[in-house]
Amino acid sequence: MAEIIGVIERLWRYPVKSTGGERLDSVEVDERGLAGDRLYAVRDASGKLGSGKSTRRFRRMDGLLRLGSRLGTRLTAPELLDPLGKPVADPDAFLRAYLQRDDVALAREDTVSHFDALPVSVLTTATLDWLREQLPLTAVDERRFRPNVLLRTPPGTAPFSEDSWFGRSAATPTGLVLAFVRASERCVMSGTAQPGLPHAPEILKTVTHLHDGRLDALATVDHPGRLRVGDRLTLQA
Repeated sequence: MAEIIGVIERLWRYPVKSTGGERLDSVEVDERGLAGDRLYAVRDASGKLGSGKSTRRFRRMDGLLRLGSRLGTRLTAPELLDPLGKPVADPDAFLRAYLQRDDVALAREDTVSHFDALPVSVLTTATLDWLREQLPLTAVDERRFRPNVLLRTPPGTAPFSEDSWFGRSAATPTGLVLAFVRASERCVMSGTAQPGLPHAPEILKTVTHLHDGRLDALATVDHPGRLRVGDRLTLQA
């Protein structure tokens, strides 16, 4: 039996990977994910992408989360915003000065995906409210976890209800179908300072201790469609 698991409360897109994102009222979604999401990244001379961590594909570049980015409706080159929220005229020159690296530039995705894992992240208000209860003195905000969708769940919904979706699909009224696979493994970025949110390492410690460092539901896109604030998300039978 189909089950309404929540209503889309906020939508987020992150045009430049590892920078702050932009709130949207609606957005087209295809197999790659939200249109324009993580379409650009800061790339160094070795081809590694700026991130909050260092891996085979990524290089840690501290300070990116203090920047912002937006595409608006253009879906062309994004605007890069400085820590005060002001657009910068020359993103490459700004990044080189800001990061104190002469080998970085803003790069559009090519053969190497800019996503850490899967293309769409959904986080429930039930889980976010639970974390606020665990950390009453900490500024807990969905921006810490960089979801694409913040889903307003019905009263009484248990935290981490997202875990029960794995292996199932959910649809919106526009025909978009998401297939839930697993949760994100959280890293230091969840406690990294960003505009309006101070450094809070206790967030990662709490999520790691109480839920194995996992938080949200990652999904692939089974059928393209549109996400809209206010739309229901219905778990399919």
